[in-house]
Amino acid sequence: MLKIRVKSISFFTILFLGFLLSVKSTNAQTPVEKYGQLSVKGNRIVDKNGNPVQLRGMSLYWSQWKPAFYNAACIKWLKDDWCVSVVRAAMAVNSGGLATNPNEKQKIYTVIDACIANGIYVIVDYHDHNANSNMALAQSFFDEVSKKYSNVPNILYETWNEPLQVSWGSVIKPYHQTIVDVIRKNDPDNIIICGTANWSQKVGDPASDPVAGKNIAYTLHYYAASHKQWLRDVATAAMNKGIALFVTEYGTSEASGNGVLDAMESKLWWDFLEKNFIGHCNWSAADLGETSAALKTGTGATGNWPASALKPSGILVRDYLRSKCNTTIVTSIEENTSATVKLFPNPFQNTFTINSDVNFEYQICNLSGVLIEKGDAFLSAEVGSNLEAGMYLLKIICKERNQILKIYKQ
Repeated sequence: MLKIRVKSISFFTILFLGFLLSVKSTNAQTPVEKYGQLSVKGNRIVDKNGNPVQLRGMSLYWSQWKPAFYNAACIKWLKDDWCVSVVRAAMAVNSGGLATNPNEKQKIYTVIDACIANGIYVIVDYHDHNANSNMALAQSFFDEVSKKYSNVPNILYETWNEPLQVSWGSVIKPYHQTIVDVIRKNDPDNIIICGTANWSQKVGDPASDPVAGKNIAYTLHYYAASHKQWLRDVATAAMNKGIALFVTEYGTSEASGNGVLDAMESKLWWDFLEKNFIGHCNWSAADLGETSAALKTGTGATGNWPASALKPSGILVRDYLRSKCNTTIVTSIEENTSATVKLFPNPFQNTFTINSDVNFEYQICNLSGVLIEKGDAFLSAEVGSNLEAGMYLLKIICKERNQILKIYKQ
């Protein structure tokens, strides 16, 4: 029997996320294939079968300030290597955004199309603190988006990123109600996420006075070093009144995006979100000097990021996302068996060893299919020393058995 053993394992026990190639094999489901049309039931977001579902992912930075990351290769890398099930496209409205540049929305469409192609969800974020000041622009944008994508289940609409310290009843709710009505004329089903007052922290307001309509959730934002148990208590109270929450933006840092990185409080938040099936997107997939940024300044925008390109927040969040990656169940290709195996994503370091009861050939390719390393082995081979950090495809070829696995080097 073919066995693969990894040496020099880091924090987690090494396992591989992969699929086996043969007429019996089954491909891994994408998040959208698995969960399908999302909806809101009570205080939970649920999948096509009515079961609570939690999306986990990354938010892109303001579209006008980090436009390079709004590309298909970046989205594919986040899905394949970071194991995200959702990406948030933060369309800037002011400061050079949509209000003065109508073409800004094309960046959002590029991300939406890439998310659809990769089978993940996308949050269309109207990234503005004063969205109510130009209602006509917001109506026009969401009318266009909801017409264009009403027939796909991938879309979640975020109608107002972070309202400031303004009234829910007289300012924020009427705005949301107007935009909800615009969207629902075109798209009757996809979830709408409504921002709340005080930079999307006062979720108690909609809990007492919700927006009319179906499949509506509400935005909760936090930055772990600034917002602690008191905000989790606010969220719990709101959910207990029956509303569903989505953390469309959170940071591991202070509320400014800078300051200290609070890993302990980040874990407490993640535990809370897991317990309550609350989806979340980390701010942000961008190369900035800010503590909250995932990537070091100057990192390329098309993925293939080695570990050395990640900032402390990026390392922390990526490790967390990969640790929660959905199990892939595949069918064995060995003769006379229909057993299933479960494989999980985790990185290895240095090298790994392939052991087999027969001679075999191995091939290692990058995700574009370019051959990086190959060889023939007599029962055993130690490989991977020349690989840079990242994800690859490992193909094992031996008599009557071929196997392909996704492997990760940290």
